[in-house]
Amino acid sequence: MRGWRRKARTLRIDQAKAKVEHIEAIAGAHEVEQQRQVGLLQHSFGEFCERVFGFKPYAYQLDLEAKFEQYQFNAVRWPRQTGKSFIVSGLVLKYAIEHPNSYIAIVGPSWRQTKLNVRRIGGFARRYLGCDRGIQKTRVSLPNGSVIEAFPNNPDTIRGPSFHVIWWEECNFTANDEDLYDAILFTLGTTNGRLIATSTPWNTDSLFWKMCNHKDFSDFGRTHISWQQALEPNGPLKPAIIEKIKRQFGDDPARWRREMEAEWAEDEDVWLPQSLIVACVGTVKNCGFDLQEFNPEEACEGEFFAGLDLAQTRDYCVLAVVERLNDRLFLRHLKIFSQPTLYAQVLGYLKALQDRWGGFQKIRVDFTREGPSIIADMENAGIENAEGVNFSVPRKSEMASLLKQRMMNKQFFYPLLSWERPYRGDICTELNVERYELRKDGAIGFSHPNGTHDDVFWSVALAVFATVQMEPEPFLAVVPR
Repeated sequence: MRGWRRKARTLRIDQAKAKVEHIEAIAGAHEVEQQRQVGLLQHSFGEFCERVFGFKPYAYQLDLEAKFEQYQFNAVRWPRQTGKSFIVSGLVLKYAIEHPNSYIAIVGPSWRQTKLNVRRIGGFARRYLGCDRGIQKTRVSLPNGSVIEAFPNNPDTIRGPSFHVIWWEECNFTANDEDLYDAILFTLGTTNGRLIATSTPWNTDSLFWKMCNHKDFSDFGRTHISWQQALEPNGPLKPAIIEKIKRQFGDDPARWRREMEAEWAEDEDVWLPQSLIVACVGTVKNCGFDLQEFNPEEACEGEFFAGLDLAQTRDYCVLAVVERLNDRLFLRHLKIFSQPTLYAQVLGYLKALQDRWGGFQKIRVDFTREGPSIIADMENAGIENAEGVNFSVPRKSEMASLLKQRMMNKQFFYPLLSWERPYRGDICTELNVERYELRKDGAIGFSHPNGTHDDVFWSVALAVFATVQMEPEPFLAVVPR
């Protein structure tokens, strides 16, 4: 029996041309209908968001839209989790839709941060376009010629193009903010463009503080809410979430005031000042490139040092890895293990990372509770170059002082990391958590507020400490007469 063979289809040039023209006509009609719908909703941001983006703005979000229309420059000071990034994403996309051939930039403390915002805007754009056309990781291009693009924290890059709108995300956490602002003013000058700066408060000696408070910035539209104004049904915050956040912050009123009341608060007894922490975020201006965390699942090469702060139930077990390049240190990886922590899992993770990254020059481990046995367990697991550190008062002072010195000397940088699990936090807040006091014996004592965690701080301090030679602690003894 003869095998069945499908006859090849042929397509004439005139038929192909007709199909293309038909598809283009459908796409054109769809775009015209979209523009008509958008035109009908131009004067109602609330309806626009509901019908185009699929969400209904709250009253304070609509107030921001009104200020965005009224003022050329805006400073938005809201608590976390109140939807400021969400609503501004809708604002800038609506502007791009209604203003053909507009160029919109998103800047922030790091390129990673701005790319996350472009991803959110890309999600809205898909709903509007009905497809993925023109949507990329760092850029969203609309059919009307408008472009929304993410940029790193580099004034030289911003200064080149001419923008119609610039969204400055997490303005108060941006290193070299004055330089970036000068570049922003220059690039908006030719278009008479708009700036919208959003952030939760951090340090008072910052440009964002001036935007919200100083008389020289009185032409800014200023929007400030507290957590009470964002509670259900007036906002997305649920009472149960508020109680959970209160427990996490413990007796750290300064952090609650900053993150949930959106007010500035600085403690005089913190070991690492807020301005110093912001100044060490790894940006092009600070260290020559936009610092990104390495992927622990991929092979990497470098001169790596690790710090491991051990805990099981009350605190968290944290691993920090830094790389040394030309006498400078870069935080390449931070791993916070979930509770309860099994040391076998920690050692397995560390062994896999060691093999994948070609080994560590030194791993400093807090073995105050576990003692030398944990180092023996690491050696048995095939983990090399591990060394135990006893967290005595002099040793903690030595490690914390070295970390602070490296930061003041511009020798230690880190990416702007944040996480939701196993608990909600970010690198800036965690480095700011440690308090100090001068004891009666002249030594420096360290502590952290109840309900907070200092494991990230000490794991990072251990990793930095691993890059230097550890001298024996002085031994003091009373000699009887």
